[in-house]
Amino acid sequence: MSSSAASIAWKSIVVAVVVLALKALAAWLSGSVALLSDAVESVVNVATALAAWIGILYASRPADDDHPYGHEKAEYFVALFEAVMIGAAAWSIIAAALDAIRHGRELNVPLEAYLANIAAGLINGSWCYVLISRGKRLKSAALQSDGWHLFADVVSSVGVLAGVFLASITGISILDPLLAIVVAGNILWSGWRLLKMSVGGLMDVAPDPDTQKLIERSIEAAGGGAMQAHDLKARISGPTTFIEFHLIVSGAMTVSKAHEICDRIEAAIRKEIPRTRISIHVEPENKAHFHGGIDL
Repeated sequence: MSSSAASIAWKSIVVAVVVLALKALAAWLSGSVALLSDAVESVVNVATALAAWIGILYASRPADDDHPYGHEKAEYFVALFEAVMIGAAAWSIIAAALDAIRHGRELNVPLEAYLANIAAGLINGSWCYVLISRGKRLKSAALQSDGWHLFADVVSSVGVLAGVFLASITGISILDPLLAIVVAGNILWSGWRLLKMSVGGLMDVAPDPDTQKLIERSIEAAGGGAMQAHDLKARISGPTTFIEFHLIVSGAMTVSKAHEICDRIEAAIRKEIPRTRISIHVEPENKAHFHGGIDL
């Protein structure tokens, strides 16, 4: 997983540099504050793509004495860094837009500027789909956060392009900096989403309800021979899902037989959720819960 994620993250750096060059060209040709704001966000994209690559490489390091559960949470620090960078970019865009409103400027956007910005948007749109889909499959917080950041960039670019065109044909030049402020607001919203995701990951957020149900169904399907499972807890740490619960068996059951049931349950869960660490505490029947358990 890690080598595949790292390879995708490295390609993101290349894509981000190409997109930045195209958007910077569009901003230089047009003198538009809105197109400049779009290019500034691409500077952030380069920095965050580089951070994602470094974070994935570090997160893939094996467990050691100081980090017995591995280094996967490093990816959440990458997402946190991206959120901070996005916020800084948004405020710089707002400052440039307010300056343009105060001083005013004529807007003259050549066709080449539109074409460069459109090409950048098409590249970003294609790549954000790759990042989000592959990030979900690999359970990589860094790839997913980078993908959603790029998606916000694509939405911003479409709005900017439409608005700049409108400002050019109507001659209402103030639309240009006003659009830049709208872009900044969209960027801040993207940063807030990343901040929530990174903090949730660092705080060991529980899996989504569908994953919880999948765990319960796997225990039910493979738990034959046991009596009940209760106190089920699960948390996500990077690409790994940690699962623990108590398994009630007959007091007369041998350790070997109880262990066999545990192995069967673990295999069933890992078939559905590959990256898992499972802890099962075996107890006799007098420890069964009358309410809230999974009857087997």
